[in-house]
Amino acid sequence: MKIQERTGAGAGRSAAPGQAPVGDRLPSPPRERKPALAALAVLLILVGALGATMLVLRVGDRVEVIQLTGDVRAGDSITKNNIKSVMVNDDSGASFVPWSQREGLMKLKARSSLYKGTVLVGQMFAGKQQLPAGKATVGLALKEGQYYADIKAGDAVTAYRVGTNASSTPDKSTSPSSGGALVDNARVEHVAEDSDATVSTGSKSVTLLVDEAASAALASAASAGEVALVRVPGE
Repeated sequence: MKIQERTGAGAGRSAAPGQAPVGDRLPSPPRERKPALAALAVLLILVGALGATMLVLRVGDRVEVIQLTGDVRAGDSITKNNIKSVMVNDDSGASFVPWSQREGLMKLKARSSLYKGTVLVGQMFAGKQQLPAGKATVGLALKEGQYYADIKAGDAVTAYRVGTNASSTPDKSTSPSSGGALVDNARVEHVAEDSDATVSTGSKSVTLLVDEAASAALASAASAGEVALVRVPGE
């Protein structure tokens, strides 16, 4: 009897509810759109694009200036054959010479030697030729045979004393002599042709930049027409 009563009591209890099948889940609600975030993203993209544009414009703020395509020695002027125009940033603070002022710059002299690739600034030039300390210029009137064939400004040369009066000793004044080197560290500053109006003489006027201590001996030999130039390897 007791067993039956317990069985009847258990039969009256409700069974524990089971989990709903997966196929019976309710659909999730659609995600809520956030227009404020989308607007912020667009704004950030626009700000980035504006910053990039300003950077490009700043980099593009350039000026046309003068650059050397060849070397210019101290005391020389630039020419239309050794310059070109290049674009540089205008925010460097350097006093670049504008390309539009190249004609005026051709009237000035380089304060020191300038080299190919240099972008020119105003401080590199002066109205008058300025010699380096301890240097002097000496002019030579050379005949054919006293200079080599392709002599030109900028060459490094050695000047020798030649001729019958090369020796300073009186009793040897009639003896030909090649003498020693008068100057062994000279630089050709300028070369000009000397010719008669009708007949070419083959002579040249050459200006040398030499050590001041050697200028007197070179000038003395030059006045006697006893100087010959030999090209040597430059620096």
